[in-house]
Amino acid sequence: MKKTTILLLSIVIGLCAIGVSFALDVNVDINNIDEREKKQGKSIYRAECRQCHKADSEVGAPNLSPDSKVMAHWQEAFTDYSDLECAKEWEKKSEEDLRLIFLYLYSGASDSPTPAKCL
Repeated sequence: MKKTTILLLSIVIGLCAIGVSFALDVNVDINNIDEREKKQGKSIYRAECRQCHKADSEVGAPNLSPDSKVMAHWQEAFTDYSDLECAKEWEKKSEEDLRLIFLYLYSGASDSPTPAKCL
């Protein structure tokens, strides 16, 4: 019985550790974002997100550019996107793609040193 309990606790702790390791890290130093990664994020965003998040979108999604939100709001959006209408689309993206999109949007937020629009 004691061995079973220890085994089950070990499994639960291991699964929790795995879950934490897959969470997107949104704690970023704005001054140390790699320019190449921002460009990659912009490319992914334009190819996979912008088609719905533009002013004349037929799906009714909000028009979003990097400067549509402050940095803290981008962090919130990428920390828990389960309530967003496009959550199912996010789940299809790799963690790396989401990280790159986040870096692009976060670095161009309205309160960042270099606010950016997505035209």
